[in-house]
Amino acid sequence: MNKEVINTPDAPAPIGPYNQSVKAGNMLFISGQIPIDPHTGHLVEGNITNETHQVMKNLEAILSAAGLNFSHVVKTTIFLSEMALFATVNEVYGSYFTEDFPARETVAVKGLPKGVNVEISMIAVAE
Repeated sequence: MNKEVINTPDAPAPIGPYNQSVKAGNMLFISGQIPIDPHTGHLVEGNITNETHQVMKNLEAILSAAGLNFSHVVKTTIFLSEMALFATVNEVYGSYFTEDFPARETVAVKGLPKGVNVEISMIAVAE
């Protein structure tokens, strides 16, 4: 199997035994990203809109490091601290896609790393 680890300093460093992403063949599997500013190492806080934008910027940086963009994303998973955040997260998330939205599920979970409100993972396919 052709497997390549892809990490970038433009997204937060992993906080455990995993990589930001792994490319296997033409598929890119991106680990869940939380709202950490990769340049300061601090959580982006204040409101769910700002948090979600930071998560999407982190995902975009990883996609870019692999030579891809949001148009290559085929599947996402969104984890929320509570389902009441769904509408706002959905609006921000949707603004990063211009056509052919990926498949997705959104779930509320009991807790997320560092107590954040949103985490998003992705699977993308290179052409």
